[in-house]
Amino acid sequence: MSFEGNIGPEYLDALYQKWQQDPRSVPPTWQAYFAGFELGCQAAPAAAAAETAFKQSAVQSLIYRYRDIGHLLACTDPLAPCPVSHPLLELAAFGLSEADLDTPFATRNFVQPGGTLREIVDILQQTYCRFLGVEFMHIQDPHERQWLKERMEPVRNRPAFSFEQKTRILWKLSAAAQFEAFLHKKFLGQKRFSLEGAETLMPLLDHLVSLAAAGGITDLILGMPHRGRLNVLTNLFNKPYATIFGEFEDNLEYAVVGEGDVKYHKGFSTEIETPGGHRIHLTLASNPSHLEAVDPVVEGKCRARQDGYGEAGHGRVLPVLLHGDAAFAGQGLVSETLNLSQLDGYRTGGTVHVVVNNQIGFTTLPTDARSTRYATDVAKMLSVPIFHVHGEDPEAALFAIELAFDYRQQFGRDVVVELICYRRHGHNEGDEPFFTQPLMYEAIRNRPSVHELYAAQLEQEGLSRQQFEEMTAAVDSCLELALDSEEKTVDQGFQGKWQDIDRDTSDEPVDTAVAKKTLIELGRLVTALPQGFTPHPKIAKLMENRRQAIESGDGIDWGGGEALAFASLLHDGVSIRLSGQDCRRGTFNHRHAALIDSATGKPAFPLADAARGEARLHIYNSLLSEAAVLGFDYGYSLETPDGLTLWEAQFGDFANGAQVIIDQFIASSGAKWDRASGLVMLLPHGFEGQGPEHSSARIERYLQLCAHRNLIVVNPSTPAQLFHLLRRQVRQAFRRPLIVFTPKGLLRHPLCRSRLDDFAKGRFEEVLTTHEAPKKVRRVLLCSGRIYYDLRERLEEKPQNEIALVRIEQLYPLAAAKLAAILKPWAKAETFAWVQEEPQNGGAWNHLRPQLSNILGREPEYIGRDEAASPAVGSHKTHQHEQQAILDLALGSNPQRKAE
Repeated sequence: MSFEGNIGPEYLDALYQKWQQDPRSVPPTWQAYFAGFELGCQAAPAAAAAETAFKQSAVQSLIYRYRDIGHLLACTDPLAPCPVSHPLLELAAFGLSEADLDTPFATRNFVQPGGTLREIVDILQQTYCRFLGVEFMHIQDPHERQWLKERMEPVRNRPAFSFEQKTRILWKLSAAAQFEAFLHKKFLGQKRFSLEGAETLMPLLDHLVSLAAAGGITDLILGMPHRGRLNVLTNLFNKPYATIFGEFEDNLEYAVVGEGDVKYHKGFSTEIETPGGHRIHLTLASNPSHLEAVDPVVEGKCRARQDGYGEAGHGRVLPVLLHGDAAFAGQGLVSETLNLSQLDGYRTGGTVHVVVNNQIGFTTLPTDARSTRYATDVAKMLSVPIFHVHGEDPEAALFAIELAFDYRQQFGRDVVVELICYRRHGHNEGDEPFFTQPLMYEAIRNRPSVHELYAAQLEQEGLSRQQFEEMTAAVDSCLELALDSEEKTVDQGFQGKWQDIDRDTSDEPVDTAVAKKTLIELGRLVTALPQGFTPHPKIAKLMENRRQAIESGDGIDWGGGEALAFASLLHDGVSIRLSGQDCRRGTFNHRHAALIDSATGKPAFPLADAARGEARLHIYNSLLSEAAVLGFDYGYSLETPDGLTLWEAQFGDFANGAQVIIDQFIASSGAKWDRASGLVMLLPHGFEGQGPEHSSARIERYLQLCAHRNLIVVNPSTPAQLFHLLRRQVRQAFRRPLIVFTPKGLLRHPLCRSRLDDFAKGRFEEVLTTHEAPKKVRRVLLCSGRIYYDLRERLEEKPQNEIALVRIEQLYPLAAAKLAAILKPWAKAETFAWVQEEPQNGGAWNHLRPQLSNILGREPEYIGRDEAASPAVGSHKTHQHEQQAILDLALGSNPQRKAE
């Protein structure tokens, strides 16, 4: 409630009468208010009254404009003189002059009901034009704007910190600065991406952690780039100095799992106790050099933990993202991640963003890096507050982070704090910044460190120089002791919720069959329409056909097989999350996991009725983004080893918009950071004449990423195979990302059907043979995926064809021993050929070629399209001609190597 809202009319009338008797008997602000009131009530010539009304209105406009653009007068850049004026904030811009400064004016919706113009301007300048600039008037919700005003204007954006709090600020500043200096001295020339110039970040984060813990947050998950990461690890997460020093000395080889990564990319997790006595779990997500790639990953991790905590999850888990100025303005993934923030399937209750503005990106100045005034302007898309803070004013920074955290807790929305500072060295410690920014770095070279500046300020408030020197000596002593310490601990993976998951893969068979009776019951459950539900007639027919196929035990299509996989896992108590563009219905109209009532427009989720225990079904249509959504779901999978997390591309090749997430996280996180994921990627794939952008999911790219069993790459060809594959992903003892190339045309192909018996027995088969091989085999055709059905139909036209057909369902890891055993009876066949519909430089050919040669003892023939720069032709007629040529070559008597 505003100040005026607390004043009753009786109180106001009594105060007015008291002022009339003796103006000095009321506070000065009320003296000014009543004087202005009577002035307005005095009979005056019409011109004078109009002038008074005009100026009264001008004062309100002035108040609004200071709130709106006062940040343009704020002193927030440590490398530039403080601005002293702005034409839009001059008195003349409002029709006012210095002659009006001592004139009293009444005000509305202001921190005080009135005052002289001088007093009003002073309040506004103290609040909005000192070391903290605020952008908030673009927020469309008036309640949010008012909430901010009532927290900023009464304290002039400058609260009073206790001397104890100020001493802690100095301690954190000193620890940050001395840690960097120590590394520079002891490990000269090594990259560390120093925090120097932005040391205020450390007390800011320290204060945020304390606020969060006191406010009920139990988990804080942080994502950040490499600059300052080592400082955050040691001085916030309490990662032992000795561990960091050991990584500089490369003494931790024995503790590294996989290939490892550079020290300033690694994550860490710990639990700490704040000065207030509250405990909080801190997680720093591992991050590659792709600066903003970790953003959606952190959001996904937070959402998973929040879902695990239940309805109160948003109040327990806090996402915090640190950004650089150039990256925040330049990387599209930032806006994609911001766009997640208020969507049902991706919201996390608000993220606290801290932009560390070094005023340079590598060697690029802001004038060449962005088209906006501020690096943070992209965040205005969310209509949230943005605080710009002078990087050498730690107290202003701490107040800004207090406001940011309180806003997040109050409104459940993102908030941005920009810490404007500088980078004392070049991009890294071996870089020479004077080559490209000589004037900027001349100014930086002559600037004292912020901890020295703040110590000098505290000396004016009672801190002795001796106390400061004792503080810095204590930090140096800790650093020196740690350098000689034997403690070399590292943060190992596969702890906590991952402790029952095996780190290494296994080829042990996994039982994934489900009893017929259970499958039929589940089939009825997931095809039943809710009472009173009005379905679209075609959807009603689809559900009825799906139920009949399951009950009859024959003709179960792809959508039915997938539904049984999901239902059986939910029935087993396994939670499922599926997201992607149009995934509720399915791009190709096959899934219909969400049914829409034709009368009310409300959705129903029959699959959810299969869930038992604490299992939950979450299926979300995503925003039109691949990188942010895939990153989010990858992050979600890191927190849910016992669940099934899936992301589906609208078309398989659309995943190339998320290549950074695939390369830097999904394919390599186990090798670099010892962090496993069971994420499933569903990528529609198949050459059916739909053109270059809707045919290939780029099988070859995923196979090129495969090494040391880091991925599982599968091209299943039957509904039952998909059923067993999805169940295996959860039931096996280990977790690896699963890449599934799913069909399009096969979704309704009459031969792409499975019997109920196929679900009730057996398991996923990495290799499948022809249904009925001839007694004499002259030629063996190996293939994968959709083309099998084209070959099969042609073979069934000629029963005496002397051709055996083998499907490789799992492309990686290849079940070489099983494949060899299947091929052994046909070892004397005249020809072994690999048949694919993809171009020769695509598909699985180049990956499988050496492995098949090793198994066969000879080079297999290649039958397929020629090499191509584009994966498929645009002409449907040309596509059909090429496809027919592949089949003719595969089944003819004298096949060529390829179809041209």
